[in-house]
Amino acid sequence: MRLPALEAIAALAVALPAAAQAQALQCRLPPQIAAPALPKPDGPRRALPIRGYTLALSWSPEFCRSHQRDARTSLQCGGQLGRFGFILHGLWPESEPGRWPQWCSSKPIAAETLRGNLCMTPSADLLTHEWAKHGSCMARSPEGYFKAGALLFGALRVPDMAALSRRANLTAGDLRAAMRKATPFLPARAIRVSANARGWLQEVHVCYDKDFMPAACADQGAQDGAALKIERGS
Repeated sequence: MRLPALEAIAALAVALPAAAQAQALQCRLPPQIAAPALPKPDGPRRALPIRGYTLALSWSPEFCRSHQRDARTSLQCGGQLGRFGFILHGLWPESEPGRWPQWCSSKPIAAETLRGNLCMTPSADLLTHEWAKHGSCMARSPEGYFKAGALLFGALRVPDMAALSRRANLTAGDLRAAMRKATPFLPARAIRVSANARGWLQEVHVCYDKDFMPAACADQGAQDGAALKIERGS
């Protein structure tokens, strides 16, 4: 994993106009948390060569619309930590279309490491899952994996999502264009937009090559002309 390249990307963000980063709207870390056990694999171990990466951002207001009463998502959706816009779902190593490295040997994560990343990914269970399934195939330690995700996540700027949510006849292409305007070094083809069957924004994926330079995604998800709705949340 090439942390110097990641740090160079993060440095680009310093030169961008002041705008919202892709992170918590507000966040208050709990004094302590318990570290979950590593999850059981949901598929085979695959140690494959890494040819690129995907940074997956989840739009929290849409996720929480259907998980508000779920005790397992209380940190993200119950207001315990605060309010969230985009959160980091995960950083995924890619190998080839339809196949990716997964479930390489991994070590448990210290509770303090998990706690320190909750404003980026407000779920200890999700952080643990992402490390065990994806991060263990690209980093030597959970700390290195989460640092890589944090550098890429912190380099992004996001548009005014509330204003976009009120735009008449909003399309996936409008969101891509707004994200490109906020973070000019991202080409449109490096932005995958994912909506649910009802047309509501679920995730945005940003694709990178093996050197962490933005690269075209294997597929674009929702096409530019597809109608899109964005949940504003509370």
